[in-house]
Amino acid sequence: MGEKGREIAKLDHKWLLNELNKAYAFEWVVHYYASLASNIVSGLRTPVYAEIFKKAAEGEFGHASRIAKRIAELGGEPVETLSEIEKSAGFEKVSFPRERTDIKGFIKVFLKMEQHAIALYNDLANKTHGKDLVTHELAEDLLAEEVAEEEEYENMLKE
Repeated sequence: MGEKGREIAKLDHKWLLNELNKAYAFEWVVHYYASLASNIVSGLRTPVYAEIFKKAAEGEFGHASRIAKRIAELGGEPVETLSEIEKSAGFEKVSFPRERTDIKGFIKVFLKMEQHAIALYNDLANKTHGKDLVTHELAEDLLAEEVAEEEEYENMLKE
């Protein structure tokens, strides 16, 4: 990030980079599990849900990329190893249903992840409000996307 960009960010950069790295790592975890789900889900509606999970994985990868860009703008570096990603994500162990045809079980896992992301971005948006406009706007954008995704998963559970 340039000199003026650092000057206008009125937050502890170490704290901010740590929070962004948590978000970055979490998005990678969700990306991984959505990719995995798209390949292991089975049953009559496999093509439909495999595609839903594949698109979710792509969306989470996009979120991770946007966060990585912001980390770089702030002069930091995203966590680099898979073990660091898992450790930094701050999310419990993910367990998919044993029965791969249990679509609602898969959806419940992703719903829980979306709710975690909502809390994460809501907190980041609140803490950067008035202190780092660029990060605040990113957090608000990601929060809005996560809220919409939560609603989609909730609607799928009603089917």
